[in-house]
Amino acid sequence: PDPEIFGTHVFVPSRLYKLCRSKAFLFRGVTIRWSCDPSLIKAGDDTPVEAVLHFPGGLADSLADDLGPNAPLLTPFWSGEAPLPPQGDGTDNGKVEWAVAFLESGAASLISYCNTIPTPQGGTHETGFRNALLKGLRAWGDQRSIKKAASITAEDILGMIAARLSAFIRDPQFQGQTKEKLTTAEASKLLETALRDRFDHWLAQNPPQADSLLSFAIDRAEERLRRRESKDTPRKSATRRLRLPGKLTDCTKEHAPDTEIFLVEGDSAGGSAKQARNRETQAVLPLRGKILNVASATNEKLRANQELRDLIEALGCGSGDRFDLTKLRYGRVIIMTDADVDGAHIASLLMTFFYRELPELIRNGHLYLAQPPLYRLTQGAHSVYAMDDADRERKMAILTKKRGKIDVSRFKGLGEMPPADLKETTMDPRSRTLLRVVAPPEDRLATRERVESLMGRKPELRFAFIQEHARSVDELLDI
Repeated sequence: PDPEIFGTHVFVPSRLYKLCRSKAFLFRGVTIRWSCDPSLIKAGDDTPVEAVLHFPGGLADSLADDLGPNAPLLTPFWSGEAPLPPQGDGTDNGKVEWAVAFLESGAASLISYCNTIPTPQGGTHETGFRNALLKGLRAWGDQRSIKKAASITAEDILGMIAARLSAFIRDPQFQGQTKEKLTTAEASKLLETALRDRFDHWLAQNPPQADSLLSFAIDRAEERLRRRESKDTPRKSATRRLRLPGKLTDCTKEHAPDTEIFLVEGDSAGGSAKQARNRETQAVLPLRGKILNVASATNEKLRANQELRDLIEALGCGSGDRFDLTKLRYGRVIIMTDADVDGAHIASLLMTFFYRELPELIRNGHLYLAQPPLYRLTQGAHSVYAMDDADRERKMAILTKKRGKIDVSRFKGLGEMPPADLKETTMDPRSRTLLRVVAPPEDRLATRERVESLMGRKPELRFAFIQEHARSVDELLDI
């Protein structure tokens, strides 16, 4: 820039790098070699000094790079490139490229471009994209005779996707000098037409995948309607009277004794549980890892903890002086954590919470522990599950007597377990095992002392417990 006109100015490397990167993936296959004087990159700026920007897969490569390898996906990417419908005289109208990731959890996003110009405020090309997704998913619901598909809105779908959209159209019109919003009227219909057929085809290629996607969208729509109903109208029943926490995926049945809620660790496990559940009777509430230890926390910390407030709100029965068992929204409250040491720790924190804050749930037999397996043993077409190392060895001995190689796979966590396996082993009442959490009245004093020593504020009590029982430990795991 001419200093006489612009004054002293230094280019911002991060902005230029972002621009170069976008050009590299918007023009599929182009290679841009980036280099920058290191003195221009300030502390905290992750702009590289040198880089080769090359995305042979275009937008799909860019999206995969942005999300990272561990993105919680509902389905594989839906991506492609297609010409826009020609004008009446056969003249070329341009093309569209897209890449969409349907997410079980995480931040949703839609980043769009027109003729390589970023359009952060959206516009008519985004309208056509939204319409194609909405009409396609609703049509799939009609085809499967699922009436609830009609309740899905574009907002429900946009809330579960990370997407990149690039349109190349003739004579585009933008709003304002900065061109942040596309206003070309015909772009909406052109993109909807081009994308709709391809989205329909993608859904039809894999019906189980499409069904899973539809089910997740319906869950989001029902959650949205419940939140709106809680704000706008009085609830018709005690089980629907409260505003439900945002991450709670509720069941449709309102008769409490027949329903159950699964408390799971993290959004990934929550996504698997939502796909494996019976939507009529089973609700899922993901929690963020290890909750507050209520045995060592102050009352102020307990009241300020949003995670525990959400949990109490979801159960509906209140706590402390406001506890009312008749308002409990579920017949069974099931703690479902990974089958490892961290999972056991999270389960112990949750049991401590219920013991201290909602003891009546334990006394009346409403609290349970799920028992997910740690291993799957496969011999040919036959699979069995093992709860721990000892169970694995017992079942290995049985299978060894039969012919065939035995493949052993260890589940890293509930989020890594296929929904079908999670349903069969842990959630389906016909095949699962549940442990009921009990606190017998005759052991009340001993239970209170044990909770206080292991979970309370005095570390010296835990140290004494370790000293007393250390010699009885045969094997230490996950250290």
